[in-house]
Amino acid sequence: MNSAVEIYTRPGCGYCSAARSLLTRKKASFTEFDVAQNPSWREEMYDRAGEGSTFPQIWIGGTHIGGCDDLYTLDREGKLDGLLESVKAVS
Repeated sequence: MNSAVEIYTRPGCGYCSAARSLLTRKKASFTEFDVAQNPSWREEMYDRAGEGSTFPQIWIGGTHIGGCDDLYTLDREGKLDGLLESVKAVS
């Protein structure tokens, strides 16, 4: 993969929009894999996150974070900023 923060999305997904919005507010650069642009990314996401995973699916520094709710939970717990800083330091 080519970014420290990766997010798999699909069009019309409110959770995808919310996750992108939080990452943008945190000034985190991320690579977005929109499955409408490349349907093979859906299978890639399932291979990485597990079959039946919902959108979005997010990785930070190669660690699977999960979905939008998981991302916001990390932020509420004060852990997201540190994760994002750690991947900025190595990229």
